[in-house]
Amino acid sequence: MTFASLTFLYLFLPLVLLGYYLIPRRFRNGFLLLASLLFYGWGEPAFLLVIIFSAFVNYVFGRLIGRCGGQKKKARLLAFTAIGLDLLLLVVFKYTGFLVENLSHLLPGLGLTAPEIPLPLGISFYTFQVVAYIADVYRRQVEPTRNFVQFFTFMSFFPQLIAGPIVRYQDIRDQLIARRETLSKFAGGIRLLAVGLGKKVLLANPMGLLWETVSGSDCGALGAWAGAAAFAFQIYFDFSGYSDMARGLGRMFGIELPENFRYPYVARSITDFWRRWHITLSTWFRDYVYIPLGGSRQGMGRTVCNLFVVWALTGLWHGASWNFLIWGVYYFVLLAAEKLFLGRALERAPRFVGHLYALLAVAVGWVFFAFTDFGAMGAYLGRMFGAAGAGLGSAGADIIGYLPLFAAALLASLPAGARWYARRTASGRCAVLLSAAETVVLLLILLLSTAALISQSYNPFLYFRF
Repeated sequence: MTFASLTFLYLFLPLVLLGYYLIPRRFRNGFLLLASLLFYGWGEPAFLLVIIFSAFVNYVFGRLIGRCGGQKKKARLLAFTAIGLDLLLLVVFKYTGFLVENLSHLLPGLGLTAPEIPLPLGISFYTFQVVAYIADVYRRQVEPTRNFVQFFTFMSFFPQLIAGPIVRYQDIRDQLIARRETLSKFAGGIRLLAVGLGKKVLLANPMGLLWETVSGSDCGALGAWAGAAAFAFQIYFDFSGYSDMARGLGRMFGIELPENFRYPYVARSITDFWRRWHITLSTWFRDYVYIPLGGSRQGMGRTVCNLFVVWALTGLWHGASWNFLIWGVYYFVLLAAEKLFLGRALERAPRFVGHLYALLAVAVGWVFFAFTDFGAMGAYLGRMFGAAGAGLGSAGADIIGYLPLFAAALLASLPAGARWYARRTASGRCAVLLSAAETVVLLLILLLSTAALISQSYNPFLYFRF
């Protein structure tokens, strides 16, 4: 079950909201936990065993670490054991097939066959949440909770369980202990839910269809770049739309979740891009990998090595495939270059140069991300740089037909509209009229999205596989 489904929007969510607001406040965390487990187990109930095991292990180890007091060696051993178990669980389910497959290529005489192990939904996200929890308890940055229901609700809260944002316990603890659900929060949640749904259904899905058409065609350079732009818009609106829906749903239950995207396609460098894209993942790697390795405090050589480790792991976090590792290393090269020399050059250059560089670099990066087959990846990159001519190719009519959608996607990916609206409402000018217009637009988005969900069969969520 996904947020962009009729079952969720018109059955699961209304029933959960009704139950949540009817029961006494002291039972609401328990109710949210049960609703989250129902949501998680809807498609594959067996995965519930994995998340329940993970929750129990990390709750117990958090308590044990908290009891260590000044016994640093014991606390360190417990923390490393808990984190080791978390990562082992992730490796077994996500990377076993990849590791065995590559080992069988290196040592064909062993006769190894890669097992097909189903990937529990959201395991990459909730594993990072509990690893952060254990690390923060060990560092004494947060007190371990004694309330298992509260801990499990933090870990499994259904709005952010499947695809983030990645939440730290200390950022949500007070909201789990005592929160105020207000009408303004609820209305703001509906607004974010509608916007996110529109991003996903009305922008990401059509762009995904165009990408599939172009990537399978004999396009020239112009067509290949148009296809890469379509995929860039698809993955942005797919994932940022999901994040908006997650934050909106959280607000409807009185819980504020962190922002995950901040208009990444207006970035002036790759460093700036990663401050705006999947913010909670970038922050996680900074705080729990990059800084513990030494960050940028021990000379440029060590900094570059630390960057390589972080971006190789970032690539592999996205998937058990070589193309994701290449994608991560690609960003390492760009970020290292910016630290060494390119960043200073971009600061001195006109703004449009930085924007153009970032957009082109990100578009090429998405090609590494999109293709698991190296032959197809190389052929598409070749087309982007003129190996098959300069034209649109056989997908030209499709690309031209999508030009209005490209224009809409471009406008939706820029902050200008949101800033204009914020200025007008803050100044009080036409505030009532703008509020009424916003309500009409949101209702229209909901209606169009619902109609699209009824009529469309193409409705993937790209980040569900992570």
